[in-house]
Amino acid sequence: MNVRMPIGVDDFKELRENYYFIDKTDFIRQLIDDHSKVTLITRPRRFGKTLTMSMLEYFFSIDKKEEGKDLFHGLAVEKAGVSYMKHRGVYPVIFISLKDGQSPSWEQMLNFFRLFLRRLYLQYAYLMKADTLDDCMKEDYYRIVNRQADQTEMAFALTRLMEMIQAYYGQPVILLLDEYDAPIQYAWDHGYYDQCIGFMRQFLSSALKTNRALDFAVLTGVLRVAKESIFSGLNNLSVCSVLTRKYSNILGFTPAETAAMAKDLGIEKKLPELRQWYDGYRFGTDDMYNPWSVINYMDNECTPMPYWVHTSGNYILKQLLSHADCLRIKELQGLLDGKTVTVSLNETVMYDQIEKDASALYTLLLTTGYLTIESASPTTYNRYSLRIPNEEIKQVYGQEILNTIAVGADRNTFDTLFDALFSGQERDFEYQLQQILLRFASTYDTANKESFYHGFMLGISALFLDKQYIVESNRESGYGRFDIAIFPKDTQKAGVILEFKAADKMDSLEEKAGEALQQIQDKQYEVEFAKRDIVSVWKYGIAFCGKQVCVKMI
Repeated sequence: MNVRMPIGVDDFKELRENYYFIDKTDFIRQLIDDHSKVTLITRPRRFGKTLTMSMLEYFFSIDKKEEGKDLFHGLAVEKAGVSYMKHRGVYPVIFISLKDGQSPSWEQMLNFFRLFLRRLYLQYAYLMKADTLDDCMKEDYYRIVNRQADQTEMAFALTRLMEMIQAYYGQPVILLLDEYDAPIQYAWDHGYYDQCIGFMRQFLSSALKTNRALDFAVLTGVLRVAKESIFSGLNNLSVCSVLTRKYSNILGFTPAETAAMAKDLGIEKKLPELRQWYDGYRFGTDDMYNPWSVINYMDNECTPMPYWVHTSGNYILKQLLSHADCLRIKELQGLLDGKTVTVSLNETVMYDQIEKDASALYTLLLTTGYLTIESASPTTYNRYSLRIPNEEIKQVYGQEILNTIAVGADRNTFDTLFDALFSGQERDFEYQLQQILLRFASTYDTANKESFYHGFMLGISALFLDKQYIVESNRESGYGRFDIAIFPKDTQKAGVILEFKAADKMDSLEEKAGEALQQIQDKQYEVEFAKRDIVSVWKYGIAFCGKQVCVKMI
């Protein structure tokens, strides 16, 4: 048995011949038994989508019949019987992945598709040597290969290639399309969404709707982009998301698979740690581990750390903090503390709803792997309690949110801020906070909005102080409610009270900071600290005007 970990290996043949392998071929049996005309499977990144599609290609493709003849020996699909194995190597298959469709402008994205389609067509150069293609098909082929096709021709190029292949083999094509939504996500993040969605609608719709050259299609992605009408009119589409039971355990590792892997590698004693760090996802009714993180853990001498961080863009988390009001930050803080958030989900989400609709945001956080399902409402359709899956994702929140709110900063930037805060270095704290606001806050956000400053400070406090401190907001203490209180778990350490005021002009900053400090004194906010046997408390009155700040303390 080969125990090498397949880090970054997404070719089924390479993995099967050289690395540790977990048998997922029962998915092939399930497809043969009951597949829709078009099946869309959505899962977070790094959950094995590309490898699974490669497995399907090696099994079904007539072009890979010889390469794949020994790859399925002894696996679940072979054990299922001859009736299933007779499907191996007898179908024309197109397998493409759009995961590299990441361009900063629409013009460059079109160039990506121009080169992508050229490479795809060249894989089928043998079609030009046959007499099955008419002159029109050959002309279309050479226009793509010679990069002469216009945008409309490129939008229909996939459909046209399927027609050519059908003409050659005399049977329709199986289409395997991996990461179909990658260009759409990237377009949204870089400001050319409308142009991209229009192109993708034509590109996909022509291939999937009323296309006689299509046998069946399997698509994978992170999101279901349905409201943009990419799949409008497609009556035979089956969507298998993180909420559905069908194919729920084909992507990711089940507890049984992970336990067997640990046994094979002689590290069964590490299973509790594996569960704490990388388990906790719920797809349909199945409990699943993050496969990318598990194999990286195994490959790094069982060292627990957030291997999933930076495996994709953080544009979704950017949206989480872009309108960081107190309620949203409080929800985030609760999640980081192990609590749940109960929301109504909408899987047919539009990107422009993210900023306006909490259900859209939380749907994205669920489908992208930042949250998972704790429970479903027994009475209300599509209402769920969500939680952070495991320790890894809790760490990912900290690291990726840091990158989101502080591009160009490192952890030291915030550690220095909090060092000053807890040591009573008033001027150093003011300086560090000032620098952070100047670098990272927008003028729009800081336009005399006390809630922004409150939410911002609450967010970074909750993210970076969770191990040694308890951060609370708007809680009754003494004769009022403090803005933020930071309670040390070690009662010998100093606690902190933060009270915020927004000033409408620069020359009133100092006055407002004094008012905030006086409020702490008058309302006796330190009472709650005394109840917890915390003797030493730093009290900070903080005033903001735009990106300017003034701090007073006692």
